[in-house]
Amino acid sequence: MIGRADELRRLRGLLDAARDGAQPGIALIAGEPGVGKSRLVHELISGMATRSGTLIGQADPGALGRPFELLLDALDGAAPGAAAELQAAIADPAVGPVERLRAGLDAVRANDPDVVVFEDLHWADSESVALFERLGDLPGSRLLVGTYRPGEVDRRNPAADLLTRLERRYPVTYVRLERLSLDDTSALLTAMTGRRPPYRAAVALQNRTGGNPFFLEELVKAAGGGELDLRKLSVDPLPWNLADTLRRQLDELDHTQERVIEAAAVLGRKVPFDLLAVVTGLAEDDLIEVLRELVRRGLLVELGDDEFGFRHALAREAISEQLLGRQRRRLHELAYETLAAADDSDVALIAHHAKGAGRYDDMVAAVRRGVEKYLRMGSTYQALQLAEMGLAEVPDDVELLAVAARSAWLVGLLDDAHRYAKMCLRCATNTGERSGALRLMARVAWESGRRDEMSSLIDRLCETIQDLPDNEERAAAMAAIAQSFMLRDLTQPALRWADKAVELADRLGLPDIRVTALVEKGSALVNDPAQVDSGRALLREVADEAEKAGVWLAKARALNNLLSTPYPLSADEQRDLLEHMRIAAEKAGFDSLAVAAYFQGRASLAIHDGDLTAAIAAIDDGRRRDQGVLRTSQGDDYHGAFRAGLALEAGDVDLAASISVRLMESMSAFSKGRTGILGLAYHVACRQGDQAAAERALDELLNAADGRKIWGDMLHDLVSAGLFARIAPERLRPLSANMGGFAENWRTLVEAQLTEAERHPAEALDGYRRAMLADDLPAAVRGTAHVGAARCLVALGRRDEAAALLDPATRLLENWDGWRVAELAELRDLLGAREHPVGGDSQLTPRELEVAHLLAEGLTNAELARRLFISPRTAAVHVSNILSKLGVSSRTQVADRISSAAPGTG
Repeated sequence: MIGRADELRRLRGLLDAARDGAQPGIALIAGEPGVGKSRLVHELISGMATRSGTLIGQADPGALGRPFELLLDALDGAAPGAAAELQAAIADPAVGPVERLRAGLDAVRANDPDVVVFEDLHWADSESVALFERLGDLPGSRLLVGTYRPGEVDRRNPAADLLTRLERRYPVTYVRLERLSLDDTSALLTAMTGRRPPYRAAVALQNRTGGNPFFLEELVKAAGGGELDLRKLSVDPLPWNLADTLRRQLDELDHTQERVIEAAAVLGRKVPFDLLAVVTGLAEDDLIEVLRELVRRGLLVELGDDEFGFRHALAREAISEQLLGRQRRRLHELAYETLAAADDSDVALIAHHAKGAGRYDDMVAAVRRGVEKYLRMGSTYQALQLAEMGLAEVPDDVELLAVAARSAWLVGLLDDAHRYAKMCLRCATNTGERSGALRLMARVAWESGRRDEMSSLIDRLCETIQDLPDNEERAAAMAAIAQSFMLRDLTQPALRWADKAVELADRLGLPDIRVTALVEKGSALVNDPAQVDSGRALLREVADEAEKAGVWLAKARALNNLLSTPYPLSADEQRDLLEHMRIAAEKAGFDSLAVAAYFQGRASLAIHDGDLTAAIAAIDDGRRRDQGVLRTSQGDDYHGAFRAGLALEAGDVDLAASISVRLMESMSAFSKGRTGILGLAYHVACRQGDQAAAERALDELLNAADGRKIWGDMLHDLVSAGLFARIAPERLRPLSANMGGFAENWRTLVEAQLTEAERHPAEALDGYRRAMLADDLPAAVRGTAHVGAARCLVALGRRDEAAALLDPATRLLENWDGWRVAELAELRDLLGAREHPVGGDSQLTPRELEVAHLLAEGLTNAELARRLFISPRTAAVHVSNILSKLGVSSRTQVADRISSAAPGTG
């Protein structure tokens, strides 16, 4: 159930609760046509152990005149004989309405279903509605589910009062299904076609269908099987059956309503009220009355103050396509003239209507004005779309090609950015234009992981600017060259070129380029341990200067690079910087910082605080919100490797393995995160206990890491996993040769781990103790250092000193999970200091506590997996951890422990 996992989980939880209780549960599922109400019900039913315990009735638009139609339909599917008997009873004129209702209740009671579903209550007859309400009074353990379309429930509808009455009489759970997000649309396309869609195709299809899964599926089905061209599908004419379905919505409109809806279909996605009034010629009061009716019918929606649009773009297409070409051009012409005469009109809308009216010179002129406006606003994807509209008419326009290339880079469409930059270079007529194209091509090459190509492009850029005078482009090129050296950790040339750029920018009065060059300088300085403090101070200063100058991209990059270095700040100060970085990145339209880096920053703060649940929540939030998930230089899933690492911390090896497989499939030889992805595969193999696979993955990782940085936290994870898999310490030591950044405390910890594994506890103890006191290490890692130190003390025969480390280790790991907590539990066993975790200072994580309560109810591992939406293997891991932490050997003992710890027990 793509995009509906939370809703399905809620319904399954209600079903389980209803089975355990004496009264039925009631759920009402609301949503527009095609949004997936019926499919959600089907998924709920298909997940039950048996289908025999269900009654499913479906209303239709004519059901209002047939009493008990929903129950009749349900019984007909379950027991045709019972349906016939009930039909006869209802048709008997001697039987009153109360007796009929009782007969319906008796029929349900006789079938004794676990789930009763009444689909499309908005079409239901009054008797079926009354029956649904009374079913809540029947004793027994069952779930009642009703589905309806909110837009079709009005005062004349029998279901209108049902919703209010149900709330007064019973606890009701409302499940509202919204349209699919861009990420969910992409996931559905992937499921239907077997491959990830291009970002542009996903955006176009999501806009075209409004995120309605039914419309999306119909479009794909109409295109047939085989290798679908999703880009072509996003602009192909509508299939006749879907177009006819959409046009049928107009059958009951009067002439004036039809005129307004046709005008709205041509005028665009968002139609201002005043523009619609001019084009249709209607008076304000008349237009308001028409719009109210069109909104009530669900044809239009109010998008904002005095703005209207279609609920589905497909409906707009279907209506527009049935108009004559002359009709469409006349409406576009009226719209263009109206908008062009106004001072505050949207330039993109002017360009759209100029194009529709066939006024192509006016369209290109509007595009030129609009792209600069959108870039200043940070609306980079809109700038790209507008530039592409102009390029369709003037494909060799260097100015528009440059805008398209820059906009595509900012939103992460690297292939498009590279293509437009190459076209810009090919069409360039002077040295300045060639320099600008080379600058962007070099940056895109870096983002794509093509380091050698970037070096070559920078060499060409250095040669090219020798022919430039001291002007703005020369200064911008110098800053770009400084950036390229900074990215490759070549500090001295980076500083030299940054100083040249700053000097020229100051001389020419170019504040934008000055702050950009200073960001490169500060970022280069923090790469040098001897100058890191100067670099940090400079990045803070330049962030303030960039804000004053309105150079939001420079401010966002300065703060991001500042946050990426070890920095002696409080958690509150780091959060403040992170929020400022996000705001600046949003204003610049730089998605990879505004969304991806922001949520990873939030997760990193939670990790430092020792809160694993909060870290996972932050990354999951980022994955849901990241519209760049299909277009990032990190591969198909920007947050994937980070999320997999957190899954490994939590002991969810299955989730980490599934993410690892997906990332490995999408990885190329030039992937920017190649080392991290290979490290993840190795880590998963270690935690799965597959030593042979882990050894092979380690060889591949060592080859890929040659000459590349491995950050301290990653190195600690890799070494910890290797030692868990019983890989020899001497095989793991080469990894530390690639440690990057300022990671002395990480290095100390890793060295202590390897030394302990080599059976030198006295030497390892010193390193662990230093790591215990390192405030720059995350809380859970310091907890692991405490555990390591205690193990060494035990090995040295100093058990009392080891026991003294248990409490601080427990505090540091109290909000953590997985292997770190398991190591602490093993240490307690070793010292004979097992604690009872339930109640008081619990040693069970919140997830383990949830599992423990389910174990106390008698659930098997398979039932745990279904209830918690995890794999049976993960359920088994949780059970094993719980038994170990509680110091018990059976599920019955777990139940006893939970019961004894419950409030009110002795």
